[in-house]
Amino acid sequence: MKDNVQKYIAEINSFVAETQEQLEQFRIKFLSKKGIIPGLFAEMKNIPPGNRKEMGQLLNELKNKAQDKVKELNKSLKSRSGGVEGAIDLTLPANFIGLGTRHPLSVVRNEIIGIFSRIGFTVSEGPEIEDDWHNFTALNFPEEHPARDMQDTFFIEKNPDIALRTHTSSVQIRVMENEKPPIRAIFPGRVFRNEAISARAHCFFHQVEGLYIDKNVSFADLKQALYYFSTEFFGADTKIRFRPSYFPFTEPSAEMDISCFICGGKGCKVCKHTGWVEILGCGMVDTNVLENCNIDSKKYTGFAFGMGIERTAMLKYQINDIRLFFENDIRFLKQFEGAF
Repeated sequence: MKDNVQKYIAEINSFVAETQEQLEQFRIKFLSKKGIIPGLFAEMKNIPPGNRKEMGQLLNELKNKAQDKVKELNKSLKSRSGGVEGAIDLTLPANFIGLGTRHPLSVVRNEIIGIFSRIGFTVSEGPEIEDDWHNFTALNFPEEHPARDMQDTFFIEKNPDIALRTHTSSVQIRVMENEKPPIRAIFPGRVFRNEAISARAHCFFHQVEGLYIDKNVSFADLKQALYYFSTEFFGADTKIRFRPSYFPFTEPSAEMDISCFICGGKGCKVCKHTGWVEILGCGMVDTNVLENCNIDSKKYTGFAFGMGIERTAMLKYQINDIRLFFENDIRFLKQFEGAF
């Protein structure tokens, strides 16, 4: 056994590796669990007790020489190949690091905020989990009123009702409760409705609502503010029209259409060949809502409006499936790099 150990020491001292593969084969041969050196240590039990000390020292020398040889050759190979331990070749091209971009919904949200901020609107936000008062009752949704069925709600608790907010109108109530007119603010945020997910609908989405409360605010002020937004966001040639509608918290209420910016009003698939595209709902704040927030409805009037950010983005970028916004498919998101 002693002669074998001396032979292995000589082999280790003379070993030269030209590649990492050769060095790895050497390491496996001598140092792996089934290699030569662990095998020799396993045979120590067969050595007479009087010779074990000498053989133990010899085996430790063999093991240290093998480990040192592996480290030495590994360092040499790395240096030769320009690895971490070697010189850096500054002439080599750098690896390209791809940069991310803002999500299209964030782009549209920020653009909407920027447009309304230019005409004096501030930004307010509120909680996504709301009580019945702020989400329904204060907005003129009486208990058991069929208008509550307009929105399928995710309820968290009952008696009192606690739910995921179905619209950012709840933030309007909080602002009116805590601030005195004049109030001019917009309310961007995420909302939740218990709806089946499809190409046109999702169980959570984003809204931007607006509110203006002051003396002598009229429907003409509402129309002018929304006309300014439409021309700034969709283009100077955009036309708008209002259709009568119903919302519990506004009276009168209307839905606003814009002239189709794809076909210029001639008719296409986007506008369903009508020349018009629905963009938002709006109206004058109902007097009951003002009184619920301790605002004198005989002294102050106001208007409110609300739009879906996903729908606005779909119209702007001609996207036909709302689910694409939430799938984080890099192929979809890369299409908007030039738009940012």
